[in-house]
Amino acid sequence: MSKEYRTIREVAGPLMMVSDVENVKYDELAEIELPNGEKRRCKVLEIDKGNALVQLFESSAGINLSGSKVKFLGRSMELPVSRDMLSRVFDGLGNPIDGGPEIIPDARMDINGRPMNPAARNYPQEFIQTGISAIDGLNTLVRGQKLPIFSASGLPHAQLAAQIARQAAVRGKDEQFAVVFAAMGITFEESDYFIKSFTESGAIDRTVMFVNLAKDPAIERIATPRVALTCAEYLAFELGMHVLVIMTDITNYADALREVSAARKEVPGRRGYPGYMYTDLANIYERAGRIKGKDGSITLIPILSMPEDDKTHPIPDLTGYITEGQIILSRELYRKGVTPPIDVLPSLSRLKDKGIGTGRTREDHAASMNQLFSAYARGKDAKELMVILGEAALTDIDKLYAKFADEFESKYVSQGYLANRPIEETLDIGWDLLRILPRSELKRIKDEMLDKYYEKD
Repeated sequence: MSKEYRTIREVAGPLMMVSDVENVKYDELAEIELPNGEKRRCKVLEIDKGNALVQLFESSAGINLSGSKVKFLGRSMELPVSRDMLSRVFDGLGNPIDGGPEIIPDARMDINGRPMNPAARNYPQEFIQTGISAIDGLNTLVRGQKLPIFSASGLPHAQLAAQIARQAAVRGKDEQFAVVFAAMGITFEESDYFIKSFTESGAIDRTVMFVNLAKDPAIERIATPRVALTCAEYLAFELGMHVLVIMTDITNYADALREVSAARKEVPGRRGYPGYMYTDLANIYERAGRIKGKDGSITLIPILSMPEDDKTHPIPDLTGYITEGQIILSRELYRKGVTPPIDVLPSLSRLKDKGIGTGRTREDHAASMNQLFSAYARGKDAKELMVILGEAALTDIDKLYAKFADEFESKYVSQGYLANRPIEETLDIGWDLLRILPRSELKRIKDEMLDKYYEKD
């Protein structure tokens, strides 16, 4: 029987100090009972000589210091998990908010998870098709990878996130695939957009949604990615499914972390974020991957909006150290009407070479990808030169490259948010664009491949 304490000494915002406690552990769940019988949940943030600092999941309004009592539950926060979670919508703590019944759990899992032993990891190498040419063709997503999308305020990362969640698929034999979608600190309108988008397309049937709204407490925002990954671990490693986890927006998560850190009066690090933010983000991102001897996998796409479009801001900077590349959205392309506005040159998937080629995508994928990168980079240079010196200063071949860059943006990168392109269509569009250039310019592709694909009518 858990002991009850009536020793609440202080309440400051979402934090509360309980004194004279015994055998209470860090991260333990607790329950506060108000004088009117109402119960609220909280968790232990710090223990110091019998004093427990706890953080409330709900508002602290109405807590009477003398009349309220606290009971520590002897366990950390757990998520009830079941296959029935698919097609359901939950809040950031895992409570159903779609009007459906409570989940009857097959198990209860600690939301903090267990660190994945590096020696037990399998190398990511199977291709995941998103149906988006700029990702599939040039920055390929591989099963078990962590590939963030770096966006900025006002750019359409919500539409891109919804498109990936709707369209993503593993190719080949009939494999079980699921999407876990975690939204943190979003508006009600954004939440409504995601739910409608998944419901209308039918993608909701294989999706589990966790939605934390901007009005919800910061502590719930900190729990949301952990709750989502716990659900993903159950689907992947207990049920053998291939799970794609999409998280938006990591910036809101990091801001909640900063808010809690400030409330605890911790010494701030860069830009006021706590010094342990790198470790905290790594604890989340490193839960993705594949495990030897297990059929399932977790692939992670965290989306973050870079404050002030700054890649060196602590959130994108630390994320880049932990993950295997990044997809970058461009404000310049967005102004041109390119959708999705993915800037392929600074974007990078470090594992793309492992997921492409014969038996995975197609034999010509690697060579045509390298040629497209090279031609687009040269085309962008030619267009910059044209702005400075005028078109007359360009050679005929430079003019072809400038034309290639324009066509590449309008036909390859820009496809809208409803087009779902199989990888073969993406590769064929690439070859159509390469035919703008004379064969002699395609120095990154072997002759036998040019004979087969470039000369094709």
